[in-house]
This record gives sequence, structure tokens and C-alpha cells, in this order.
Amino acid sequence: MELALFTHVLGAMILVGGLVAGSSLLAFARGDAGLLRLGYWTLLAVALPGYVVMRTGAHWVEDEAGFNAEGAAEPTWLGIGYVVADAGALLLLVTLIVGGIGVRRLRDGKGQGLLKAALAISLLILAAALVAVWAMSGKPE
Repeated sequence: MELALFTHVLGAMILVGGLVAGSSLLAFARGDAGLLRLGYWTLLAVALPGYVVMRTGAHWVEDEAGFNAEGAAEPTWLGIGYVVADAGALLLLVTLIVGGIGVRRLRDGKGQGLLKAALAISLLILAAALVAVWAMSGKPE
């Protein structure tokens, strides 16, 4: 169980770190195409794999803890975690698609607006991640 929980927490830390780094680069790029590209690639190369590791660890913990057993009641904090993870995955994919189009348009001197949208969505994911951290640590009933 300890390795499963470690995997989940490590993935969550990588995901949040990737979101913070990518969002920061996008926010402070001030039109610099290199920083905008780096911000996008940070989201793609760090945040996305972090999500995969986090979700893999979450399912592993759920299996070992017996939360998915027949007739087992699902704790509130687990439901909050799933809602945040599922919505976060969808928003992260939207961020990567919008940001990818924006990076591609940077070649023509356009695309900064799309990358600002990617920044806004990634900040929304970060806010949701704070809710998940609260739910996982406080375990509300």
C-alpha cells in the first residue's frame, strides 16, 4: 500500500509542478515565442505524464485499500478526488490542444491568445487540484 500511495502522491506532485511551471512560463513570457513554446512543452512533457502516474497510483491505492470491493461504500473524499481527476484530465487535454494550436500559429506571429486561454485553463486545473489536496488530506465525510 505504501508504494501505491507513494506513486499516487509522486504523480500528483509532478502534475502540479508541471502545471505551475508551464503556467508560470506562459504568464511571464510577455510575447516571447521561446518562453511560450517552453511553457506549452512543459505542460505536455511534465504535467501530462504526471497525471498518468497520479491516476495509476490512485487506482492502485483503491485496489489495495478495498474501496472498489463489492458493496463497499465510497468515501466522500474519494469521490471528490475522482471528480477533480476526471475534470482535470478533460481540461488538461483541452489545454494541450488549444496550446498546441497556439504554438503552431506562433510561426505566423499569431497564437498568443490561444496560449493565454491555455494559461487560464491550466490555472483552473491548479485551483481544482487544491480542492483535491484538501479532500485527500482532510478526508471530509
